[in-house]
Amino acid sequence: MPWYAVHTRSRHEDKVYAGLTNKSIHAFLPKIEVWSKRVDRRKKILVPMFPGYLFVELFSLDNETKLNVLKTGGVVRILGKAHGHDPIAVPDEKIDAISRLIKSKVEVQHFQYPKIGEPAKILSGPFSGIEGVVLSTDYEKELFVISIDLLQRSVAIKLEGFQLAKI
Repeated sequence: MPWYAVHTRSRHEDKVYAGLTNKSIHAFLPKIEVWSKRVDRRKKILVPMFPGYLFVELFSLDNETKLNVLKTGGVVRILGKAHGHDPIAVPDEKIDAISRLIKSKVEVQHFQYPKIGEPAKILSGPFSGIEGVVLSTDYEKELFVISIDLLQRSVAIKLEGFQLAKI
């Protein structure tokens, strides 16, 4: 049976998963354990491995089945080619590899931090809201040095990952 990738609304993966399983559609929502990025505390939480996406296993891809999936609350579309074409199946090997990765409990990290030379915005602290350019990074320690032009002078500030966002 082929698997298909389903695009969901932002942060609706769990709702879509529950809706599909209530309709007796076999769904797969791979989740990974990551450290939360909150300012006040750090703990491990489960987040979707592919934010905004999950997988469904469909026996047939007739219009009734597609409509049943698309009418589930939070579903945007089934991934495929341009609009009007049939969805493209995800190879079984890819789904097996993802499930093995999830079961192995290997630490997986998503990095969307700015790279050296890229603009960034400070999210918290005394310089909150100010934009600058990243001068150096230490991804393991989640430390960044960002240059800010204040009064035509450059000031370098050392920040942690949760305090910084890529522009």
